[in-house]
Amino acid sequence: MKNRIALPLAALALSLSTTPAIAQTVEKSRPVAVQLNDATPLPADTPWPGGTIKLNIDATDTVRGLYKVTETIPVPADTTKLTLLYPEWLPGNHAARGPINLLANIYFYADGKPVTWLRDPLDVYAFHLDLPAGTKVVTAKFIHTSPLDRSQGRITMTQEMLNLQWEKMSLYPAGHYTRRIAIDPTVTVPDGWTVFTALDGKARTGNTVTWSTVDYETLVDSPIFAGKYAQSWDVGKNIKLDVMADEPKDLALAPQNLQAFKNLYAQADDLFGARHFDHYDTLLALTDRMGGIGLEHHRSSENQFEPKAFTDWDNMDWDHNVVAHELVHSWNGKYRRPADLWTPDYRTPMQDSLLWVYEGQTQFWGYVLAARSGIQTKDTVLGQFARAAAFYSEGQPGRKWRSVEDTTNDPIVDGRRPQPYPSLSRNEDYYVEGALVWLEADQIIRKGTGGKKGLDDFAKVFFGVRNGDWGINTYTFDTVVNDLNQVYPYDWAKFLKTRLYEPGQPAPLNGIEMAGYKLVFHDKPDAYQKGLMAARKSLDLTYSLGMSLGKDGNVNSSLWEGPAFKAGIVDGATVVAVNGRDYSDEVMKDAITAAVNSKDPIELLVRRGETFSTIPIDYHGGLRYPVLEPVGPGEQGLDKLLAPRD
Repeated sequence: MKNRIALPLAALALSLSTTPAIAQTVEKSRPVAVQLNDATPLPADTPWPGGTIKLNIDATDTVRGLYKVTETIPVPADTTKLTLLYPEWLPGNHAARGPINLLANIYFYADGKPVTWLRDPLDVYAFHLDLPAGTKVVTAKFIHTSPLDRSQGRITMTQEMLNLQWEKMSLYPAGHYTRRIAIDPTVTVPDGWTVFTALDGKARTGNTVTWSTVDYETLVDSPIFAGKYAQSWDVGKNIKLDVMADEPKDLALAPQNLQAFKNLYAQADDLFGARHFDHYDTLLALTDRMGGIGLEHHRSSENQFEPKAFTDWDNMDWDHNVVAHELVHSWNGKYRRPADLWTPDYRTPMQDSLLWVYEGQTQFWGYVLAARSGIQTKDTVLGQFARAAAFYSEGQPGRKWRSVEDTTNDPIVDGRRPQPYPSLSRNEDYYVEGALVWLEADQIIRKGTGGKKGLDDFAKVFFGVRNGDWGINTYTFDTVVNDLNQVYPYDWAKFLKTRLYEPGQPAPLNGIEMAGYKLVFHDKPDAYQKGLMAARKSLDLTYSLGMSLGKDGNVNSSLWEGPAFKAGIVDGATVVAVNGRDYSDEVMKDAITAAVNSKDPIELLVRRGETFSTIPIDYHGGLRYPVLEPVGPGEQGLDKLLAPRD
């Protein structure tokens, strides 16, 4: 044991004086905020004074999934500072989703000499360049990297096809409306590939394709589909069906099914009574290799079907609706657009408050036109309505606290990310619940006019104006109400505010019931739900056990306060066994059916992480799948709505 030496008092005092005083109060450092220069500057409705920008994209490296971009930007005299923007708020996405993370290897040159650049710390989509005096041309060189795996984002390039979206691989000068910026676009594709787009003035030399000078807004609105295996059908009246496929055999489209596409365009013309495009291209990919898409444009649309959607037409009927939906958008969303959603460039934030018109009524007309044309059978469309009706009556408790209108914020708030409990949170319900509200509006008009008018008449009043105008005609909530009143006087403002802006509303079944149908549940799915489950490799038990299972018993979703949820089964768990038997879809369905005549619970062995639990579910209601049935004999109102127009 070491000897302890007593410190002299003076030394002790010195040691204490150099020790921080714990009890001493020191005033905390308190920074003071300064006003950030973060307001979004509005651009001017003036042309880019530098002249026409040349945009050249090499899309030949399909092995590595690379788009190599060279953009040449002439600048006005005496320009020493230039800000170039990457599109952030993307049309049709209703949110700031510009994938700037996919831009790499970025270099800028002033008259051929490298210049440094700085990304704006408050707006990371803006690149600031200091230019030498007298600079005439700025050249940007960079690579847009297509995701190679779905976990990285949507795959846009495979070894058989590509989907080039200009806004994702180009920059534009700040300060001007995008419609006032002129672009000369050029794309080089792999040997022998066919290129589809709505752009005008196409010229091809070898594998390099050019088009006429176009404004940047129209360019962004005119994507490219290109592929090794491709075919185009001229369906008349300046409309084309442009299709590419993973395999050439998948392009076989039977004459009667081609006729369904022709019917679709004819029924749309009849519905709206006017066109807002000079020509139109339905761009369609038959693929499970490239990422799926359904995106609207004024003179075209981007669509994806499963690979066998043409060759196994009847069994794939569930998959065909997207082309009808996106076609409607040429009128609803591109021509008629909410005033607060339209923006002069892709930097100004969008406001989504009227998406229940933009998307909700498009969803409604997508269903209706699909049935009227034969793109989908009436039974399939009824199945879609049935699934929606069941979901909002039994499958979504989140309706109690959250309005449909509030879900218009979800493209911004949620961005379609997976949620732990989507039935409680809600997500973009302005689409389908919006469609059910518009069905009710249709039936109110029909009832009030003795069947003489319906929502078809509103479509002509609201969308079918100024034939040939393919500009942008904006509207507000009051515009919608006023045009509805032109068709049939009613308190439309109260109707829409109640149904869409107030949470806790009754299930939106009025339209279905007024149209002569009712929601019931059967122990077998209809053709639409059967096809959907087969494609997703899932077993939907939402209206029985309150969960949906994926391949090998993985729990994809657990209905809030449903039987599975109450038993403690949540997303991410896996059902390993059912009543002591290895899990399979058939074993699960058999157990649910057997429990109808038994007092014993259904016993599930569930794995969650590394833990196994035996969980009993005391459910005896049998399998339940939603179906719409007519309330009586003969043709009902919904039948008339879905019938083709002469």
